[in-house]
Amino acid sequence: NTGLLELSLGKFRNVLLNQTNPVEAVLRNIASNVTVVIFQVHSQQSDVVISFDKNPSVNSSGTGVDKGLVSILRPQQSVCTWYLRSLDASQVLSTALSIPYMEKDPIPGGCNLEFDLEVDPNIYLDYTLVDIRIKFAPANLGYARGANPPSCDSGTGQNSRWRLRYDVYQYFLPENDLSEMVLMSHIRKMSEVQSIRANGIKMLTLTTDDKTNVYFSSLPGQGVIYNVIVWDPLWNTSAAYIPVHTYACSFADLVDNCSSLSKLSTKVFFTAIAVLGLFTCFFGHRFWKTDLFFMGFIFAGFFFFVFITRVTGLGYDVRLILTAVAGIIGGLFLVASWWRFGSVLLCMFIIGLVLGFLFSSTVFFTPLGDYRVFRDDVVFWVTFSSVALMIPVLFVGCPRILNILASGIVGSYAVILAIACYVYTSLAYITLNLLRRVLNDYFSRAYTNVPFQTNDFIILSVWIMLALSGVTVQLRRERSEVPFPPHPYLTWKRERERRSTNVLDPSHHIPPLRERIHNKLLHIKEFFQKEQPAGERTPLLL
Repeated sequence: NTGLLELSLGKFRNVLLNQTNPVEAVLRNIASNVTVVIFQVHSQQSDVVISFDKNPSVNSSGTGVDKGLVSILRPQQSVCTWYLRSLDASQVLSTALSIPYMEKDPIPGGCNLEFDLEVDPNIYLDYTLVDIRIKFAPANLGYARGANPPSCDSGTGQNSRWRLRYDVYQYFLPENDLSEMVLMSHIRKMSEVQSIRANGIKMLTLTTDDKTNVYFSSLPGQGVIYNVIVWDPLWNTSAAYIPVHTYACSFADLVDNCSSLSKLSTKVFFTAIAVLGLFTCFFGHRFWKTDLFFMGFIFAGFFFFVFITRVTGLGYDVRLILTAVAGIIGGLFLVASWWRFGSVLLCMFIIGLVLGFLFSSTVFFTPLGDYRVFRDDVVFWVTFSSVALMIPVLFVGCPRILNILASGIVGSYAVILAIACYVYTSLAYITLNLLRRVLNDYFSRAYTNVPFQTNDFIILSVWIMLALSGVTVQLRRERSEVPFPPHPYLTWKRERERRSTNVLDPSHHIPPLRERIHNKLLHIKEFFQKEQPAGERTPLLL
């Protein structure tokens, strides 16, 4: 049995598909000035087969969650037919749409030389945990019904397809929402030229000389829709490819699926850092050694994680445990360095670098980071390092202010990273994008735009509130105190000399440590010895 789906041009129709019974989609009464009809179907996670024939072949069908076909109309043709079915045994909710184009409109995928369909309007998407790649076939110029299509290789002049331009658009679905109906309602906004321009974010424009593939930063758990508009500058006409969506994660995996992305080890690691960061945010300067440990932990942990990821193939959980150990050692080393040498300048340089790295990462988190000049790694890292080093240089004359700012801002951001383990927020990508750029040689080619929605504004407000509160509390509390505690090693050394020379000091008469330990052990030994039996006693002899 074949179901029937009656279509109208430009109108979406929701349809339930299954594996056994294909659905016949019919479009009737097509106007004579329409030369091309693009038919498309979308589902959230289950592949759908779309074809010209009831028995699909490789060259006449497409399979995926976002697929479309181009029907080149013959003279006098007023009816188009396509066939739909799912690959899953269970029913799959999908939405279908047919869009008409005229003879002066460019034809998406009309000069396809790479994929199976002769005319392929589809966008092909691949993703990893790091980046997303979209590819599409070049378009051709439009032409009248019954005419021969323009040659794809006839030349590179203004009368050929080489005059066409491609605008790539991005659209973010609502954060923390993985429902089917939300996707179906929003993908409609990215299907036709006018709505794409009204709702999408234009990321870049490609010419026919450019490769038709683009890279974006991956956002696991966040729904994103991509589409391309091909524009003919001579006739000022446009046509849209088939929109494609991704969540950069799997719905089917039992572990680390789209609903539970953060590993338990990640949650434990960043929750522990957040507790220490929150304490540092409000009390970092007062508890100077704790502040040093926190900053040393971050500094050593970051560089060790980069190193161990680059040179080993260890699993993520093992690397995270080793990073925690390295961070603890780094924190203790910074505290020990302060205790032994008392160098405020060295400690403040490390603390300033941590704040500088966060500040520089925030600068490149803005649209500034997507400027083409920063695709070059040398330009990026020289600029990034210069901005990061600017912080300790600017505050070299007021180290107490620098430390209070660093503890307040960095400590409060640690809380934001912990929140990101439980609720999606784009603010986590301030530092995550930096880590990706360090670890992946080709991440420089990816556009790093992220959504900024209600959830992000709330969490940004929390970050600002915590940072301002922490800095204000510390500035008020420490304004009448000495800038930094005295050098601990010299203080201990002077105290020891004073005790050894001042006989009036009670501590002068305290036995040495070795003797005190020996006496304590003798006392414990006597406690466990059995009492000797009482024998005959002769008081007179005594």
